[in-house]
Amino acid sequence: MSVISTELFVLKGAAIRADLERVSNDYNLVKAKSDIESATDALIDENLNQVDYEIRASAIRMAEFYQLFYMLENDIRSFVSEILFNAYQESWWEDYVPDDVKKYANSNKAKESKEGLPPRSNKLIDYLTFGHLGEIIKTNWDVFAGLFPNCEIDRLEKVVSRLNLARGPIAHCGYLPEDEVVRLKLAIRDWYALSE
Repeated sequence: MSVISTELFVLKGAAIRADLERVSNDYNLVKAKSDIESATDALIDENLNQVDYEIRASAIRMAEFYQLFYMLENDIRSFVSEILFNAYQESWWEDYVPDDVKKYANSNKAKESKEGLPPRSNKLIDYLTFGHLGEIIKTNWDVFAGLFPNCEIDRLEKVVSRLNLARGPIAHCGYLPEDEVVRLKLAIRDWYALSE
């Protein structure tokens, strides 16, 4: 490689890195690991290396499903927030979310704060469970119905219920057998098919 080619390669690399950092900052994307987190890995590496191979292999397999559900749940949170904000502006949370759902979010946020945890978000919707998102949609079906053509509220409830059942083992460190993996993926497909 000539000196000019090397310099161009380095400059292109720097430009790409700068673009990636800008996009990461613009969209508030979290880096995979901070330097502090990487340094603290050494504190537990010896302990985790003692964990049985079967458990380690299961963890790697289950990580895929956690990613799927993380994307789905956060996509639905964004969807619900955006639709209700567009319909009701700033008052959507206070005026159009069921009281028990708001109470849960406030309680969850207060509990985490009391424990000294940093806030996970400045949006109360981020303190809800997956099932609460379905409750918000059902309560505001008049707003959401047009976004789910050919879908009655009963069908939406069934899809959300199936997803919520699949979420349990994923969120609580269980293991999904192959049949449940298929059901999870079909339920995710069903969710997105509701809006087609």
